[in-house]
Amino acid sequence: MLTYNNDPQFKKEFVPIVVRHRKDDAVVQGTYGTQNGHWRGCAVACSLRSYDLLKGRKLKVEYSNHSRFEKVGLWPEWLARLEDTLFENLPRDEAMRWPERVAKAVPVGVDLTTVKWKFCAFLLKENIGRVLSLDINDDLKNKVVSAIRQVLAVHENAIRTGEWDESAASAAESAAWSAARSAAWSAAESAAWSAAESAQSAAWSAAESARSAAESAAYVRYADKLLKLLRAAK
Repeated sequence: MLTYNNDPQFKKEFVPIVVRHRKDDAVVQGTYGTQNGHWRGCAVACSLRSYDLLKGRKLKVEYSNHSRFEKVGLWPEWLARLEDTLFENLPRDEAMRWPERVAKAVPVGVDLTTVKWKFCAFLLKENIGRVLSLDINDDLKNKVVSAIRQVLAVHENAIRTGEWDESAASAAESAAWSAARSAAWSAAESAAWSAAESAQSAAWSAAESARSAAESAAYVRYADKLLKLLRAAK
């Protein structure tokens, strides 16, 4: 599909309505739409409700149909789902502006399939670095990294050629599942030892806080990367 129905006027009229949701305090995490005298919704709900407002359609309380983005010509369903996931995991202040940032970044009249491949490649490269930094068995580490690199190679080839190699993707998927099963067994053993040792609650709390901060920073990074790829798409 081509974004914004290949119609610049569509985007020009749509974006200000999305922005208005934020200014009217109608953007909120954790729901596809609520109403108690004042409607509020998530990134998905905000965008779909903005479309209905633009087209003069009957408004609903809940907007949770990600596939509708494609049906109305906004952008692909995969991007709507990614937008949703990032929105729910961004810090609140970042999240409130997320719907309008995506709406502004999506170009008019572009097939975004290559953006999907590039974003996946970005995540895969990050995951390789993350696995290499883990203090785990070297054989397991090498197996997991090798599997990720196979998947990465499929995406890089698609970016280069513009074609998705289904047979190579299937082989990479098999390798990834095999590595995942090995990693899951190792994690289960580790969890058992950890439970047996019974860590102090204060240490656990500190670890959880650090993990949450790291995850929050990661989602901000993912969001920025996605926007950069969208703005560069042609």
